[in-house]
Amino acid sequence: MADDIEQPPRGYNTEDVKAVAEPEAPPPPRRRSRWKLFVAALVLIPVLAVALWTWVALSWSYSDGDRAGWVQKISRKGWLCKTWEGELAMSNVPGSMPEIFRFSVRSDAVAQQINEASGKRVSLHYEEHRGIPTSCFGETPYFVSAIRVLE
Repeated sequence: MADDIEQPPRGYNTEDVKAVAEPEAPPPPRRRSRWKLFVAALVLIPVLAVALWTWVALSWSYSDGDRAGWVQKISRKGWLCKTWEGELAMSNVPGSMPEIFRFSVRSDAVAQQINEASGKRVSLHYEEHRGIPTSCFGETPYFVSAIRVLE
């Protein structure tokens, strides 16, 4: 029975046949791809954290309320991020020095209503948002969301 098995011809190297028949193992992964992933994570994680914090700070208000007085000024300010900024003069006793309430407005429609009510006694409804990481959304933490003319 051992004679039934074909033997390779003389001078034939069987190791060459094995090398051709068996595929080579893939090369190990390069270390550069891990570094790229590490650098991307190092950059993306802080950016996403700041974006999430900004969204949270702008979504939930710390406090809200109303302030009454006379709109002293409202203007659109900023080099890159244009925001509406205003001042409300509040005075308890006529003739006394007024307290100035500085506020920001995010809505153009509300800013237009405030601009039309300049010089009149108004009540401004505001929300306070603490912890906003940049002044791009407003220079103050007080954002006016509604106006009511009192006179």
